[in-house]
Amino acid sequence: MATGQVFALATALLSFLLLTPSVALANDILVRGSSISTGDRRAILVSPNGAFACGFYEVGTNAFTFSVWFSHSADRTVAWTANRDAPVNGNGSRVVFQRSGSLDLLDYDGTAVWSTNTAAIHADSAALLDTGSLVIVDRGGNTLWSSFDSPTDTLLPSQPMAMNARLVSASANGLLSSGFYTLYFDGNYTLSLTHNRTNEISTKYCPTHNQSSANGNRNQYGGLDSKGAFVAGDQLKFEASDLGDGTMRRLTLDYDGNIRMYSLDIRSGSWSISWMLFARRCEIHGLCGGNSLCRYIPELECSCLEGFEMTEPSDWSKGCKRKKDSVASKDFTFTYLPGTDFWGYELNYNMSMPLQKCMKMCLNDGDCQAVGVRGNTGQCYLKTLLFSGKEFPEPNNDIYLKVPKVALPLPTLPSRQSLVCNFTEKMAPPIEISQKKFKFGYFLTSALTLLVVEVTLILIGLWVLHKWKRRPETTDVGSMIIYGQFCRFSYRELQKATNYFHQELGRGGSGVVYKGLLADERKVAVKKLNDMVQGEQEFRSELSVIGRIYHMNVVRIWGFCAEKTHRLLVSEFVEKGSLDRILFDNLNLSPVLQWSQRYNIALGVAKGLAYLHHECLEWIVHCDIKPENILLDEEFEPKIADFGLVKLLGRVVGAQMMSRVHGTRGYIAPEWALNLPITGKADVYSYGVVLLELVMGTRVSSQVVQGEGEVEVEMAVGHYAKILKEKLASKHQSWLLEFVDCRLSGEFDYLQAAMMLKIAVSCVEEERRRRPNMSYVVETLLSLVEE
Repeated sequence: MATGQVFALATALLSFLLLTPSVALANDILVRGSSISTGDRRAILVSPNGAFACGFYEVGTNAFTFSVWFSHSADRTVAWTANRDAPVNGNGSRVVFQRSGSLDLLDYDGTAVWSTNTAAIHADSAALLDTGSLVIVDRGGNTLWSSFDSPTDTLLPSQPMAMNARLVSASANGLLSSGFYTLYFDGNYTLSLTHNRTNEISTKYCPTHNQSSANGNRNQYGGLDSKGAFVAGDQLKFEASDLGDGTMRRLTLDYDGNIRMYSLDIRSGSWSISWMLFARRCEIHGLCGGNSLCRYIPELECSCLEGFEMTEPSDWSKGCKRKKDSVASKDFTFTYLPGTDFWGYELNYNMSMPLQKCMKMCLNDGDCQAVGVRGNTGQCYLKTLLFSGKEFPEPNNDIYLKVPKVALPLPTLPSRQSLVCNFTEKMAPPIEISQKKFKFGYFLTSALTLLVVEVTLILIGLWVLHKWKRRPETTDVGSMIIYGQFCRFSYRELQKATNYFHQELGRGGSGVVYKGLLADERKVAVKKLNDMVQGEQEFRSELSVIGRIYHMNVVRIWGFCAEKTHRLLVSEFVEKGSLDRILFDNLNLSPVLQWSQRYNIALGVAKGLAYLHHECLEWIVHCDIKPENILLDEEFEPKIADFGLVKLLGRVVGAQMMSRVHGTRGYIAPEWALNLPITGKADVYSYGVVLLELVMGTRVSSQVVQGEGEVEVEMAVGHYAKILKEKLASKHQSWLLEFVDCRLSGEFDYLQAAMMLKIAVSCVEEERRRRPNMSYVVETLLSLVEE
């Protein structure tokens, strides 16, 4: 009898599993009101021919993009991505086809990351076509939106390369984020390739000669057909080496700036190169970066010029920088580099001039890096930028490199390294795909396995619940370790550690900070948070991210307390307190910050912000960078405080609340007032104000500009930026004495001061797209650090 009941129960559960829609492997279309979530990895759109799939693609730990990929590729090669530069969280993010008709990508908190913006044009459904195009169509089947109109780095057969379309390379091999190379139709109706690094120069390296529309071509259109032939309106034509029907292909602008056509072997899932634009890859700009040479010995290698060393040992694209002894030298000579040329600016071009006179002009020009001589013509010109260096240039050219006369002995081995680029796709075991025959036996086995797993989990859950109900009640949970050194403290423990919150260290809009001493003798800062709008579970969820953050220039959070209405954070105690107490000390209670300390503080804060903006699992925008939130340890190393409060104090708050909690007058970026979405560029603006104050030694907002009242604070930053732009254009540096803190008595590095002010001006640009990112700021400041 018991056996019959068990069999009946198993049969009922199996029937339920077989009939439940959640086990569906894929969808043909998305209709209005439906969605795809990151938690349902199998619920993807598949093209009718099975060649392409669409859904969430994992690009990192807990990070996903909404992408279209090749189903038969062993590593699911991506053909298109909606949010390549803004991955969403793996928990709770989803793609929703709104009832209004718009297909939207929503992050875990409901924030719209990407949208087709088709709400007002009668959209009916979304589907993935056999061509690999994701489309939105109306009830009549007419295409209203297509992913083919906004390509990423890949062009598929039948996909048009039209006037406004651009292919942008990936940033590195295996990554999807945008890189530095772009393919587009330029103003001369020519398909062109450019290399462009943020805040640096933009160079065109294909075509190598100037073309115009004089040939009558005004057709900005190109495309790859199913046979592997590409034709563009500017007469550009090329074909795959395996030209013919029946092969799946893609044309990709790779991360190294080369365009390659790939053919897919469906049996192995691997790709092979069937055509490439550059056989000699040294013709591509940016592979070796500035102040270096690209050559074949016999494989492609990058090498720094004499007197230079790699800027970043792991990345040749960032080029080389002058060595310490080269920067300090005031006496230069020239070294001969025959058959060599660099792309760059040609200043003081002379049709004919003796070489010695040309060299003298270069020695007298501080910006001149080399002299170029065009063959035997006698033509010479000065080079201020040594970029994309190569040998055997056309036309023939020689370079005389400007180097220090007295230099340290050069190492026996040159500073060079192979640039390894492996373009063979990773192999995987052959994939057997069959859609013709349904194998019930395999399906039944899978369903029964799933049934056993579910029953086991239910029994374990009941046992855990039973034990939980019988657990002894305690009034003091003690220091429970959550993540490594990240602990949960009881309110009673923190009362004892702070002597009932006796010694106040500081207070702000987010709460009051007290000094404490834990049982293990660690000094801590305990912050009581105000205006908490979250429950305990949500509070702990946010802390699960903040607790994993670790950087030498970010204050370490050691733990928290969440009891009843109490919300407290426990962080490391930083000995010298906040920057404002020392920098703006009008009573001379603290020693004056020396120039090297100020520069180190600027660099450290930049490193901390770059970490929060670009390197965290969940990128964090601080929203309140100011001297009060920059703490200094015993060695005057800066640490950013209050970096997680924008998450902990709640996301859904009004504009007034956001300004009060996350902004301080004098440091707030203009986009706050314009009600624009807040990004890391708001922190960049605040950082620019802090840079000005580090140089000047006073608060920018305290300076009177014009008028009275509210207008003064907002005008002060723009006023100084305008003056500095004019001063920085001058070659003389005597004006720096007017801006640098007079308490330094003129003892500061003029080059570093000018660079800090130049960065500050770029950071406080009103248009945020013109502000640099913090990674670039770090690189620039590091370039002037004395080793």
